[in-house]
Amino acid sequence: MRKKFLMVAALFAAMTVSVNAQKAYEGTKFLDNWYVGLNGGGITPLAHSAFWKNMRGTVGVELGKQITPVLGVSFQGLTAVNTSYSRTAFDALNLTANGKINLNNLFGGYLGEPRLFEVEAIMGIGWGHDFMNSGYGYDHSYVTSRFGASLNFNVGAEKAWAINIKPAVVYRMDGNKSQMLNVNKAALELLAGVTYHFACSNGKHYMTIQRPYDAAAMEALNNKVNELRGEVEAQKAALNDSEAKVNGLQNALNDCQSALDDCKNTPVETIVKNSHTMSLESVVTFRQGRTTIAADQVPNVERIATYMKNHPKSTVSIKGYASPEGSVEVNERIAKQRADAVKNMLVSRYKISASRITSEGQGVGNMFSEPDWNRVSIATLSEEDAQ
Repeated sequence: MRKKFLMVAALFAAMTVSVNAQKAYEGTKFLDNWYVGLNGGGITPLAHSAFWKNMRGTVGVELGKQITPVLGVSFQGLTAVNTSYSRTAFDALNLTANGKINLNNLFGGYLGEPRLFEVEAIMGIGWGHDFMNSGYGYDHSYVTSRFGASLNFNVGAEKAWAINIKPAVVYRMDGNKSQMLNVNKAALELLAGVTYHFACSNGKHYMTIQRPYDAAAMEALNNKVNELRGEVEAQKAALNDSEAKVNGLQNALNDCQSALDDCKNTPVETIVKNSHTMSLESVVTFRQGRTTIAADQVPNVERIATYMKNHPKSTVSIKGYASPEGSVEVNERIAKQRADAVKNMLVSRYKISASRITSEGQGVGNMFSEPDWNRVSIATLSEEDAQ
């Protein structure tokens, strides 16, 4: 029977993995989708006992993790209030490892967030222990199995909390023919509880469906990035030409100054150096939800560093942007982190002084027509040069 139990559990697990293999989800890291619950209710023998008269109170906690939208696991501990002659406060303890199947998501598909009402099928195996006062007998340990369901009401806009109703049949697997599920050694467990789901790395309290990328849109975005890079190179060439002109004017000024020094009787002319600001932009793109700089974007950062090393008086202003997916708070945080990522690379890798760099997040960008194109950091270089 135990082998059959394990085979059924493995079959359900394989089925749930195959059902969800066709979609990609966000918020699936190891520390994502954990939850904790508090349960309480009653338990009564299924046979040879009065249903209500022999029911006793039970209470416990549960710690679990949702592995996929369909498959979950949990570890549950329950203790029963003593109603026997053993005179202990609690006379039974049951620790169970459970496997859970979300039937709504299994048969109806995952919609990207929990439904208001969901049903889970539960199977578990665990360890039971009866406590006895030393004057009345001895403690006893045994294996238990659990078959039940969880009726979940997901409440609140963020779906962080759930109210649960959990009926289950619990079998003691001890004594003669312990491998069999014997109704004479079974109890009906009726629990109600509340569950809190911790926040995930995607900013939600549950998994979200990853938005698929369109190949044509990605090609258009790459073309736009290459176009911007071309514009940056053209601006850089124009800036170099302007610098050459400034150097030529400076040399001419020096020659005039030397000639004026040789002509004592000639009034000295004062030439005023008019300042103007030269600027250059470099664009660093990011993937959806990411704040780290990809390897193919490092040359754009290095271009900024090279210019600043060659022009010690130059400064740079970095502004980070996000695409419109997600909440306002998450987009503002991601935009700021993208700007800071460029600044940190300039400081740590290229040893540019932090006092020459400003960075700020701009929230959701609207520079480009495609929302995905706005996941960027735009660095604007500036320097006061002579003209």
